[in-house]
Amino acid sequence: MSGFIIAAVPAGGGRLALCPMPGRDGDYAGDLGAILNWAPALVMTMATGPELATHGALRLSADLAARGIGWRHLPVTDFGADSAALREGWAEASAGARAHLASGRGVLAHCLGGCGRSGMAVLRLMVEAGEAPGTALARLRAARPCAVETAAQEAWAARATGSWRSVL
Repeated sequence: MSGFIIAAVPAGGGRLALCPMPGRDGDYAGDLGAILNWAPALVMTMATGPELATHGALRLSADLAARGIGWRHLPVTDFGADSAALREGWAEASAGARAHLASGRGVLAHCLGGCGRSGMAVLRLMVEAGEAPGTALARLRAARPCAVETAAQEAWAARATGSWRSVL
């Protein structure tokens, strides 16, 4: 579990976190164990299917389901900030995530590196929970300095408010 880090922030009455893809560094079982120990109610996968396959994480959804943990796949290409799956699935995924947060539970997002795409998802949930985008991004980056890698990712996350100012 050498480089596997779960970076968490309190938000919406619960816990939000982001992490790299389990198995990225060759220890899927160990990384999955760390996720299970963190005890999320929901895991949001922002990585693509080919990324999951390349890094041995194709069984993540089944492994989570076997333990009663929800899973949503909202794939976006690396360094991207948009996809058909994200546009079609965000409203439902976000509503579920915010319900878990409101009940004091944890929501975990991951992409490949645990920075850009997962950061934009966590940032968007923080903003949807009522936090100002700039404040939320600063708090998120205090926990995970690489969170939200592009201006487009920041803009997508801040879109929940309709008014934002980029800090990238």
